Amino acid sequence: MVLDVKRIINTPGGRIDFRFEQDFSDVDFGGVCPAVEPVLVVGQVVNIAGMLRLQMKLNTTLSCVCDRCGAPFEKVFEHECEFLLAEELEDEDNDEILLLEAGTIDLGELSLEAYVCSGCGADLNHESCRCRKEIDPRLAVLQKLLEK
Repeated sequence: MVLDVKRIINTPGGRIDFRFEQDFSDVDFGGVCPAVEPVLVVGQVVNIAGMLRLQMKLNTTLSCVCDRCGAPFEKVFEHECEFLLAEELEDEDNDEILLLEAGTIDLGELSLEAYVCSGCGADLNHESCRCRKEIDPRLAVLQKLLEK
């Protein structure tokens, strides 16, 4: 699904909602295709002070097998992700901002990447993980001590 965002590029506060299903039943993880139903992709693109922010949530049910006992089970898969979009980049090395192609973004390709690489997607052979480490709220006070 290709989403055209041209109408909100120059409209601060502009918003486009989207919702679609994507079939990933043929996506192979080591010989197993775990998506037993289509992935529901829901999200929005919002123009915040001239910057486009894409938020997206993926939901499906995965068919899994226990590594210990071999028993099959189903697991709910939910993944939220957020991206910044731009028509051009000032810094070519900035891989945190996705480049629009003629004012459009391919949500099908982006949702596949988010499904397959539900972390930050970094190739750990070549770069460090960019995931934000979630801190247990009970230990947040200790984190503040380490910052000092």
